[in-house]
Amino acid sequence: MMALPLQGVRVLELTDGFGDAAGRFLADLGAEVVRVELPGGSAGRSAQPVRNGVSVPFALRNANKLGVVLDLDDEQDRDRLRALARRSDILLDSFAPGFLAARGIGAEDLCRINPALVAVSITGFGQDGPYRDWAATEQVLYALSGVLSRSGEPGEEPLLPPNGLIDESVAVHTAWSALLAYFDRLHTGRGQTVDVSAFEVVTHGFDPGFGVQGSAAAGRSEDFPRGRPDAANFYPVYRCGDGQVRICLLAKRQWRAMFEWLGEPEEFADPKYDTIPARFAASDRLNPLIEQLFSTYTRDQLVAEGAARGIPIGGLNTVAEVLTTEHFDASGTFVDTEIAPGLTARVPSGYAKINGDRAGIRTRAPEPGEHNEHVFGATDDARDPIPAPRHEPGTRPFEGLRVLDMGVVVFGAELGRQFADNGADVIKIENSNFPDGLRQSKRGAALAASVAWGHRNRRSLGLNLRSPEGIRIFKKLAAEADLVLANFKPGTLAAMGLSYDELAAINPRIIVSESSAFGSVGPWNKRLGYGPLVRAACGVSALWRYSDTSDGLCDGSTVYPDHIAGQVAATTILAALINRLRTGRGAAIEVAQADTAIVQLANQLVAEYLEPGSIHAPGNSDPYSAPSGVYSCAGDDEWCAVTVRGDEDWVRLCEVLGRSELADDPRFATAERRIENRAEADEVLAQWMALRTPTEAMEALQAAGIPAGAMVRLPELLTNPQLVARGAYTELTHELLPASLPTAKQVAHFSALPEWPLRQAPSAGQQTREICETLLGLSTAEIDSLVRDGVLQPPADDPALAPVAS
Repeated sequence: MMALPLQGVRVLELTDGFGDAAGRFLADLGAEVVRVELPGGSAGRSAQPVRNGVSVPFALRNANKLGVVLDLDDEQDRDRLRALARRSDILLDSFAPGFLAARGIGAEDLCRINPALVAVSITGFGQDGPYRDWAATEQVLYALSGVLSRSGEPGEEPLLPPNGLIDESVAVHTAWSALLAYFDRLHTGRGQTVDVSAFEVVTHGFDPGFGVQGSAAAGRSEDFPRGRPDAANFYPVYRCGDGQVRICLLAKRQWRAMFEWLGEPEEFADPKYDTIPARFAASDRLNPLIEQLFSTYTRDQLVAEGAARGIPIGGLNTVAEVLTTEHFDASGTFVDTEIAPGLTARVPSGYAKINGDRAGIRTRAPEPGEHNEHVFGATDDARDPIPAPRHEPGTRPFEGLRVLDMGVVVFGAELGRQFADNGADVIKIENSNFPDGLRQSKRGAALAASVAWGHRNRRSLGLNLRSPEGIRIFKKLAAEADLVLANFKPGTLAAMGLSYDELAAINPRIIVSESSAFGSVGPWNKRLGYGPLVRAACGVSALWRYSDTSDGLCDGSTVYPDHIAGQVAATTILAALINRLRTGRGAAIEVAQADTAIVQLANQLVAEYLEPGSIHAPGNSDPYSAPSGVYSCAGDDEWCAVTVRGDEDWVRLCEVLGRSELADDPRFATAERRIENRAEADEVLAQWMALRTPTEAMEALQAAGIPAGAMVRLPELLTNPQLVARGAYTELTHELLPASLPTAKQVAHFSALPEWPLRQAPSAGQQTREICETLLGLSTAEIDSLVRDGVLQPPADDPALAPVAS
């Protein structure tokens, strides 16, 4: 069995909903996770979809854990909980604010018992603020975070993205936050409390409106229009002989190849069509030409021809097709395993590979109380402390770490920033002949906003890694570095002589993280790694539309899964850093963006496997509850998301609507009956919503405990009462920007970690001389010579680049 990096780390989990998957991720990485359920079992055991009497979400999110039952209203059981907290490293808690504290077992109580405990709370809106006690569902969070306002076709109702993505994204950020605080504890000896708000995670970490943008930003307006973007034309989808394909025409060379394939039509010969905005503006004329060409090919033929011509093309897979895709079989993305007693299914195996092995599912989710005897009968065996250099409390957790960052575009920016924001010396390696795509998205400005957001707190080294001398310099830096980050096509680092094995021979403590679209194993391992093609291949795009028969895909404006895949990689790296404190050895880490998307879509994939033909694009209607959806409100294009979770919500809703007689109407007496009569139930709510603004409707419904969220547009996030109360935003300045940018001040709230610094992003190669002098010990003459030879690439105003006087 592989050695997992968090072996020996103990997690006590009191979650039901948000947080379940965080414990699963930590368990995948090797932590011992003890899940505590109340008598009768968790509410999550009935979460839909249910197959063969088993909740698929519960089974997946609680694999690899031990399960016990405690009655938290019983003092003897509370003492058992205190005993578990005394021996634990991390506490995960998703109870409503105040629930545990009222019983004398809140985070502060347990931290007094165990001052080294990292106590993490995960709630919909955080431990304070005006929304503190509100009910949160994925639909509500999509609406309030600004995601919903960018999803859907122009002129149509906004469209909710697929279910599951938010729960899993919140879980990844929670796992990261827990390990970050634990890493700090190893160096300071002190635990702390961590307050995770799902609302802030989605706002800042899922697809942030004020954060690193993808290539689609080149085709859309920067003035925050009220309507939804015509996102279908960002990455168009075309019908072909046996289905649909998506195309990504981003670089000039890609468009030129497509132009040639079309037969060089005269109307598109103008060089202006080398640019994304020009092609986007002409999509009504260009798309029919491409669709006519593609209609005579199959999906596989188009993908192969596109690869031969250098044009990124990918097939659009349904959820059912994902389960039988050859690449995912070869890559180990899925595994057939028991998920409940007597029930076997094909499930996503896990997010990441460590030293070539998947860190994923090993054991099924526990039955209620299955491990009571094992857990409560265990002696508190002494563990050897993990040795770590001592830091003063309040120090940034990664101070003293050095990172060589070759990451590019959104994934690369997000991954490196997690370490730069928390104190590491992150050196971005840049080659002016192959600039980071983010630097090319400035559209006439002196600096792209995405660079300011994504590259802050770094230093930049201009280094030509296509030269032998450049490789020698990189290896010299790697000899003293802690991390190397890259997201190139698989095999690129090895071809450069910079594989993990080669770098580990120089520095056994080095951790090398590589990421790509589809991973290093399988027939798709060399496919171009664009997020829209990943979403299409993994079933996300097929579910992100109004219905199975809708041609329009509504995921064109999102950057998913780039941001969250970067967070997955960061969390896995952090686990490896914790393990390195104990072993002194580094690790090779691999994260495929496709695996991130598939893990987060696992509920639908596994449900489809167990009941073929059962999963469809649901549009805005929750298949398992009614009324539910996105409802038109008073005003111009104003909407509010509402979810009635069960019978109690329905009774309260009838009272709010002034229609209490409907609570006894047999058409709506149960969830099943309301789903059967969805149209009538929706109409009752829709009539009431139409007379109120989204905020009025949301506040009235939330006051009654019914999940509701007004659709918020991006500028409105900056004045949202909850985000303002929680200090969610601050201003980021840069000398090359005409004005400051709103930026996240923090995601999780830590009681003992400092806020992120906001040093401005460097220009390409800005610290080249500084790094070469201080870290490599090169003289001015040596640096000048390397600059003249093109090995080092400082900014254009460097003295070595000045013309020689005649």
